[in-house]
Amino acid sequence: MISANGITLRIGKKALFEDVNIKFTEGNCYGIIGANGAGKSTFLRILSGQLEPTKGSVSITPGQRLSVLEQDQFKYDDEIVMDAVMQGNARLFEIMKEKEALYAKEDFSDEDGEKAAELEAEFSEMNGWEAESDAATLLNGLGIDEPLHYTRVGDLNGSDKVKVLLARALFGNPDILLMDEPTNHLDLAAIDWLEDWLIDFENTVIVVSHDRYFLNKVCTAIADVDYSKIQLYSGNYDFWYESSQLMIRQMKEANRKKEEKIKELQEFIQRFAANASKSKQATSRKRALEKIQLEEIRPSSRKYPYIDFRPDREIGNDVLEVRDLTKTVNGVKVLDHISFTLNKGEKVAFVGGDELAKTTLFQILMGELEPDEGTFKWGVTTSQAYFPKDNGYEFDSDLKIYDWLQQYSPVKDITYVRGFLGRMLFAGEDGEKKVRVLSGGERVRCILSKMMISGANVLIFDEPTNHLDMESITALNQGMIKFPSVILFACRDHQLVQTTANRIIEFVNGSIIDKMSTYDEYLASDEMAKKRQVYTLSEDALQDEAEEA
Repeated sequence: MISANGITLRIGKKALFEDVNIKFTEGNCYGIIGANGAGKSTFLRILSGQLEPTKGSVSITPGQRLSVLEQDQFKYDDEIVMDAVMQGNARLFEIMKEKEALYAKEDFSDEDGEKAAELEAEFSEMNGWEAESDAATLLNGLGIDEPLHYTRVGDLNGSDKVKVLLARALFGNPDILLMDEPTNHLDLAAIDWLEDWLIDFENTVIVVSHDRYFLNKVCTAIADVDYSKIQLYSGNYDFWYESSQLMIRQMKEANRKKEEKIKELQEFIQRFAANASKSKQATSRKRALEKIQLEEIRPSSRKYPYIDFRPDREIGNDVLEVRDLTKTVNGVKVLDHISFTLNKGEKVAFVGGDELAKTTLFQILMGELEPDEGTFKWGVTTSQAYFPKDNGYEFDSDLKIYDWLQQYSPVKDITYVRGFLGRMLFAGEDGEKKVRVLSGGERVRCILSKMMISGANVLIFDEPTNHLDMESITALNQGMIKFPSVILFACRDHQLVQTTANRIIEFVNGSIIDKMSTYDEYLASDEMAKKRQVYTLSEDALQDEAEEA
């Protein structure tokens, strides 16, 4: 168990937390939620001991091991992948190295033998003989294949480095597991694996995440950070939402009844205060009136943007035709004769672990890259708006937000532009910020404003939920569902993909699997595809053996 006892954290005059008391018990997975800036990640740092609170303390059951998902993906670049993972259990790895050093000694003494016996006993107690296979299981589950297990972490791509950090945090069955945005930079298959792993995990998990589907699937309780307090709710994210809304409705109803009672008492007092025969009753009602306290109902600090994509022109039947697109990037063929036709009313999710293939396809379709081979053709009625994954170049400017968006607006009236920015929570002086200094989340909201103001009837999104808080993701999800035209998108948010897409295209080794279905339906059918793939690989292996014979 880990508990926060009277935690207060002040930053200047602002109290980020005020007298927070909360216990996290074994066998539960707690989702920490709250608006951007509420202090979710800061609270995890306090729990992990990385940050000292202004007042209060954190206590952990003696003897329990706490593991934290680290964020610096370059920290272990010089380590071998397998070692970096097993170092997640520091004492176990220390024992392994001590044993290795002892057995390598040429003058192995009786004292060394006694020490080795002690280490072996502790090593066995910590299930050390299975450490390497356990680490390999974690890496394989997250999508890092065995040939990479003994390479340097620095030789991996960014996504795989994140997976190594995650495997390191999970390794060795920690008693308490703290994770800040563990699904960031994971492909959907890795997220599915992590969800299943956490569901089976029997110890304590505390996780910050903006992924609603993930929180719904793994959490047994939700800790809501709002107005310097943390309120604990049993159940998953959807249950928290319903419970919190019900609580507000009940408080409003209770206040309504109290207000009716107050009015009734006030009227009686006013009528009979001067009446001698009723004076005792009037005095009694005054006392009753003084005791009635209305519940303080504070609106949540969460703010939801309003995202509404409205095409200026109805799209025709001919949307997009792609024929034999091929593209090699840095010596790797990421698109290998890709062909598909896009029709009216389709919302296509591009899935699979190859992020570069998705980004490359979108860049080709938007004219930012030339294919090596093949062609594509947009229908004459189409107009496109694009959300690039790497959008930093869009903001290499000293323009203020209003001026930046106005350059993309068909209507040059500043009031018209302010309306779009207001929907995206840029109100008043916020619009005076220079785009160069915007945060990641603010940049995303600017790009979405640009897409809304364009009036395009084809929307292309490359990982739009990166840097967004849960409220903005929810608003984007609703906007994409309501959009009456065509969408092409890549996204790691399971719920957004499931509720938006009616067609799934998965990249597999440069080729595609194309299926008209929802994402969950596709996952169900994909089991057969995996079996077919294994069968094909087995046939290939048998054929190779026969040729060698």
